[in-house]
Amino acid sequence: MKIFYSESHRSHYPPFEVFDGGIRVPYFENPDRMDQILTALKRTQWADFIQPNDFGLDPILAIHDRDYINFLASCWDEWLASDPEVATAPEKHAFLPATFALRRKARPTTSLRGRGGYYIMDLSACIVEGTYQAALASANCALSAASALVNGERSAFGLCRPPGHHAGKDYAGGYCFINNAAVAANWLSKKGKTAILDVDYHAGNGTQDIFYERGDVLTISIHGDPDFEYPHYIGFAEEIGAGAGLGFHRNFPLPKDTGDEAYLSALEEALQMIRAFAPDYLVVSLGADAFDGDPLGMFRVTRNGFHEIGNRIAGLNLPTAIIMEGGYANEALGHNIQTLLENFK
Repeated sequence: MKIFYSESHRSHYPPFEVFDGGIRVPYFENPDRMDQILTALKRTQWADFIQPNDFGLDPILAIHDRDYINFLASCWDEWLASDPEVATAPEKHAFLPATFALRRKARPTTSLRGRGGYYIMDLSACIVEGTYQAALASANCALSAASALVNGERSAFGLCRPPGHHAGKDYAGGYCFINNAAVAANWLSKKGKTAILDVDYHAGNGTQDIFYERGDVLTISIHGDPDFEYPHYIGFAEEIGAGAGLGFHRNFPLPKDTGDEAYLSALEEALQMIRAFAPDYLVVSLGADAFDGDPLGMFRVTRNGFHEIGNRIAGLNLPTAIIMEGGYANEALGHNIQTLLENFK
């Protein structure tokens, strides 16, 4: 299997994030996640690691607002120039706004902090010097995996970091800056009918935001019910698309402690929807945070469950681009990803 990976992700390593209650903690979405996956996949006989191609900004700007992307590109340099304290020890700092926009009335302001609160939705999308370049490389990993399908591969893996599915048209959030899976799916949709299946523990709010009024890309997310779980305000069962997209989006919000049986039942219903849609290509947003014991999840999916998730998705027999999202039980992460991917090799 072709696995597209870039070392550029290491330049994005914020020194902290802020949890609920204002607790500053080490950044959960860290380079060790990739190291664990790399170690596991390099032990196999089927992982073929390839540097991603550079697709430029056009595929990204096809789904993301240009002013938002410009903000990501310039944020760190602007902040460095405006704050002498940051300039003396940049490695100790990360850009985070303290005020967040209410979208029903808001517009971006000229100040950096005002734009930060408009373009960032939470306290985990921390920006440091290397964030933008890492996000570009991550998007190129996803696009390279999509391109491999067009060139005849039956499956390919975009080993993306930072992840993407919480990034909307014009906002970052949940460790995500550019929506890698959405960029890949939109690019593929110009080549043939495309579906997105998001199996990350958290709702794919950014992906939903991007495709919600489109009927040419089917989007499905299986996740912890936002009634108790991040991102809290999107991902409910009644959200099924709007306008041209009505009926082309589906959420499967599941309760705490969901295990293999209940998860696979929801997955089977999702797969039936994909079969009925009959896409030419499938993009899978692969998060491993549904795993029992993940520090940011409340599901109880086992390693055997991950194998069966991969087995059933592979059973669709579709050209499939698998795009890495979350998963924070680092010691188990590599084995879980390997277990799922083995179904596609």
